[in-house]
Amino acid sequence: TRHLRGHRGRTQATLPGTPMTSPHEVDEGYIKFECVFTPGPPPVAALLTGLNSTRQKMFELGLLGHDEKDNVDYGNISIRGPAPGQIIITGTRTGHLPHLTPKHYALVTHCDIDANRVECTGAIKASSETLTHAAIYHLSPSIGAIVHVHSLALWERLKNVAPTTRADVAYGTPAMAREFSRLYIESELPEKCLAVMAGHPAGLISFGATPQDAEAPLFM
Repeated sequence: TRHLRGHRGRTQATLPGTPMTSPHEVDEGYIKFECVFTPGPPPVAALLTGLNSTRQKMFELGLLGHDEKDNVDYGNISIRGPAPGQIIITGTRTGHLPHLTPKHYALVTHCDIDANRVECTGAIKASSETLTHAAIYHLSPSIGAIVHVHSLALWERLKNVAPTTRADVAYGTPAMAREFSRLYIESELPEKCLAVMAGHPAGLISFGATPQDAEAPLFM
């Protein structure tokens, strides 16, 4: 099922030094994995302070939000969860919201990339990009936060300059999750902490130890 929202009227800001162009990836919003969702309490608010701060910044810059042209939300952000193997990630269909509360975040308790399966709990289902986030966390224990944003200007400037996924690899799929493992071995991804998603126009992913570290590569 495609997840669309009808949010109107927000003006996108520009990334410093970079003209902002609205994303054009109408595929955004599809959950392509098997999602096993168990309703439960949302993540503890104290865990979300840094995550929510960075998410707010990405929203205000227009790097995460709602595409009026195609009427679809885009972008997501996550941190490692309170237990090994867990992830706290923005929920599906939240990009249009100017402010998030704990009920807008999902706790991912298990990911199986080969089975294309995600198990999560909370008041909302996990983002459609969850498998890719899970794969990146597996790359190094030093990675504590991940940011997925849209900027056509940055995407066009950095494509095939920064580490770049293959153009035939679709977002939100096991193939994309494995693609990041390949890039981590074959490219400068461990040093750059930033990748361009060639098959996901305007899509970029950055990561770091904290949410603030994870956003930093976008501004370098």
